[in-house]
Amino acid sequence: MTIRVVIADDQPLLRSGFKALIASAPDLEVVGEAGDGREAVRLARSARADLVLMDIRMPVLDGLAATRMITGDEDLAGVKVLILTTFEIDEYVFEALRAGASGFLGKSADAEDLLQAVRTVHRGEALLSPAATRTLISRFLASPAPSRPMDDTARRQLEALTDRERQITALVATGLSNDEIAARLVLSPATVKTHANRAMIKVGARDRAQLVVFAHRSGLAESGS
Repeated sequence: MTIRVVIADDQPLLRSGFKALIASAPDLEVVGEAGDGREAVRLARSARADLVLMDIRMPVLDGLAATRMITGDEDLAGVKVLILTTFEIDEYVFEALRAGASGFLGKSADAEDLLQAVRTVHRGEALLSPAATRTLISRFLASPAPSRPMDDTARRQLEALTDRERQITALVATGLSNDEIAARLVLSPATVKTHANRAMIKVGARDRAQLVVFAHRSGLAESGS
């Protein structure tokens, strides 16, 4: 299966570099290039993209607003957004995660790291770049602004989780992999993945990254630390 990628960055030279790199991988294909966020949203739809490599700072419509438009569109429910950023730890990255992005990676990442990030985010398994620490992720995602108190929908979603699903969601929020969670709970990795997937369905999380956001917003993350 070929992963269809749209590259959104306002610097043509960077777009060319990313395009050449992605085109070198037999399982990846560049299906569009955008110089601003509005064009990125249009291409995500018209090019039938699987994933958008999204810069944050762009003209016309920035990457945060474009991410919200993509993740808020039911017709684009299968499209993942991987944020590219110059600074791997800053408030914009975490705002992007709140907006529905599936993960992020620094522009200084090695070529193989970027290719692998595209693949793992497409599978719904990625959140952190190697340079991002779990402590900072927790601090920013748990920060009150601009979050609101948990609404009735989120409360019902939380109540719908089984005890095991809550436990695994809390551990996912700490950054543990399925294998690490399995070892801690003496379960098989396949069983952990099943519970995590069921939790994602129940809370309406598009992928593992958004399950982490839900865990922090609902307070479940505190029980996994």
